[in-house]
Amino acid sequence: MSEKTNLLVDDDPEIVKTVRHYLQQEGYAVLVAYNGKDALAMVGDQSPDCLVLDVMLPDHDGWEITQRIRAEQRSAEIPIIMLTARIDDMDKVQGLELGADDYVTKPFNPRELLARIRACLRCSQPPQPVPQLQVGELHMDVSRHIVTLAGNEINLTPTEFDLLRTLMQNPGYVFARDELLEKAVGYTFEGLGRTLDSHIKNLRRKIDADGHEYVQTVCGVGYRLTEDER
Repeated sequence: MSEKTNLLVDDDPEIVKTVRHYLQQEGYAVLVAYNGKDALAMVGDQSPDCLVLDVMLPDHDGWEITQRIRAEQRSAEIPIIMLTARIDDMDKVQGLELGADDYVTKPFNPRELLARIRACLRCSQPPQPVPQLQVGELHMDVSRHIVTLAGNEINLTPTEFDLLRTLMQNPGYVFARDELLEKAVGYTFEGLGRTLDSHIKNLRRKIDADGHEYVQTVCGVGYRLTEDER
């Protein structure tokens, strides 16, 4: 495979050593930053393909870094995986709402982290050309990675884009949570339901307008996409 570059941001040398080893074994290039200032500089100078970001850093926290990366057009679509010892659900939700694509809690299995990095990198790659997708006033140009609602462009994170693509390719179909994760991002793990729910919440906030609820919850089952008015 072509070499992809991962930026690993963590102030724990042992975690850096372990994760770097696994990434390099898979053929990835690895950049390392031990604080937020260096991480932001590397994002601007090196344009990594994926960012593995610790929340608790000596200077800036991971939430602030995520917010600043998403605010810059050049870096807005870099996949971000948060890596942290904090286990509170509200911390996870906050990170996802600020634009993180995934959230891994320490201690973690390096192979699971590697699987999530692979999935994020797949989501961020330009897909093969396919017919453009249309549901109601929601339009997706898959090859150009552009989503518009009533002609207005909507900015989505890589994970939000892939979730929406999967739903738009199957309008009306009810996806169970694990099925939607598997189809959209290529993996699922126990406990990812809340992560998916946060992504869906963010997606709804961006695409629901004018009395429409495109992404609907089917109680006890999962989610579906429809152009019907609520």
